[in-house]
Amino acid sequence: MVDPNKCTQFLGDREIMQDGLISQKHIAEGYNTYAGECVSEPLRTAFLNILNEEHAIQADIFCDMQSRGWYPVESAPQQKVAAARQKFAQQP
Repeated sequence: MVDPNKCTQFLGDREIMQDGLISQKHIAEGYNTYAGECVSEPLRTAFLNILNEEHAIQADIFCDMQSRGWYPVESAPQQKVAAARQKFAQQP
């Protein structure tokens, strides 16, 4: 039998923040659905306000992780950015 007191694993700051970021993504997804499918305008407004707050929390976690090097993001080459702008600017 395994002794539960000897099998304890601790999460580090990085794992806790990754979990927080994943959780915020799911929370925002839910509020986005609720706001989009709500028939009551005051309730929709409330959901959109909450969604905005959840996005701000998500952005804070993302920025903190990125500043610590835990969420590296590569810059897109300017040529690809320009090509994407041109492509979407031509769409009606």
